[in-house]
Amino acid sequence: MKSSAFIAGLVLLIALSLPVAAILGNLAVVMDWFWNDGRLQRTFGGFLWEKSNQYLLLSIPLFVLLGEITLRSGLAGRMYAAVAMWIGWLPGGLMHSNIGSSAVFAATSGSSVATAATIGTVAYPEIERHGYNEPLFLGSVAAGGTLGILIPPSVTLIVYGVLTQTSVPELYLAGVIPGLIMAALFSVIILLICLARPDMGGDRLVSTWPERLWALKDLLPAGVIFLGVIGSIYAGLATPTEAASIGVVLALILAALNRALSARMLVECFEGTVRTTSMILLIIFAAMILNIVVGFFGAIQGASRLIGELGLSPLQLMLLIVVFYLVIGMFMETFSMMLTTIGIVFPLVTSVGFDPVWFGVIVVLLMETALITPPIGVNLFVVQGIRDRGAPFRDVCIGAAPFVVAMLGLVALLIWQPEIATWLPDRVYGR
Repeated sequence: MKSSAFIAGLVLLIALSLPVAAILGNLAVVMDWFWNDGRLQRTFGGFLWEKSNQYLLLSIPLFVLLGEITLRSGLAGRMYAAVAMWIGWLPGGLMHSNIGSSAVFAATSGSSVATAATIGTVAYPEIERHGYNEPLFLGSVAAGGTLGILIPPSVTLIVYGVLTQTSVPELYLAGVIPGLIMAALFSVIILLICLARPDMGGDRLVSTWPERLWALKDLLPAGVIFLGVIGSIYAGLATPTEAASIGVVLALILAALNRALSARMLVECFEGTVRTTSMILLIIFAAMILNIVVGFFGAIQGASRLIGELGLSPLQLMLLIVVFYLVIGMFMETFSMMLTTIGIVFPLVTSVGFDPVWFGVIVVLLMETALITPPIGVNLFVVQGIRDRGAPFRDVCIGAAPFVVAMLGLVALLIWQPEIATWLPDRVYGR
């Protein structure tokens, strides 16, 4: 009865399009008042104070600030042009550059929205100039942007680590190989489509080897930031939080060298960081409170008991979870998906013996799929916002569809061969 009321209340509030943090927090308060006379609310203050003092949480605003500085420093345009010189000769031309640039930018920003917005802004004028099929080109931008939450440093993986008490360095390592495979699959999709339909591929870019080698200097900033952040973690020199601060300092130095560092730019970066971080942390704390209430009323135990009564094998359970996330991903934003479901899903997954690090990669992949799945695919709206007013939204949805297939293929591959995600953490940490 209580579990059914919880699910019904959650669905109703989501359907009303209320802010996610308000949905989670108010639902927790109402449930506690109705079924527990509000007694749990006396513990909320101390609980939130304790959780908000977690050192790892400080890495979230720092990584967001790192992405803001990289976004506003003008490095993205140069990076895009450099990647285009190296892979723009393939069938599909700059669409491969959209994927490659997104992978490089993801290694500095950790945000899918920032990645899609930045690469989209730089790339969009090239559609008409080089004769690309607009839906497919836009789909490649939206899909490439999803790499921002899988390739480290990833804010989403940090949130997963905080919620599940899973090692963030291990999660970062686990995301590297799947992230690279995903980028390769996206390029293969573009290649196959453009070989079958050359008219969709636009012009190929021709560059000389001296031009390519000279362009490498524009990829150095992303490489410096990535090595500074990830290298300091795995060299044992810094925690993820300290590594994030190193990344911010490096980004500031590079922005200064690029002559883009100014008081106005810093203010814009700080304002963007405050807005994004406030949204993320408010949702996290509201979800934590809701998880306390849900756990107190036995919803997690009830779900575990129901799954047990169904007699599902571990593989069947995982397939059920994949379908569940695919369905709710059509209607919920990625952070909302994780924060409203992980408290129930994670205990079920670990109870049947699945690796929490591997499952973290699976969850993030499913969230990537949600980013380009209509009707509420955030990256689809980001890319649509770059276009001229009046352009049909369905173009972006149609263009992103082949990349959804590639994502689901990688999810299936990881379920079949989990070592793809766990090999690096196992080798580095001897798990």
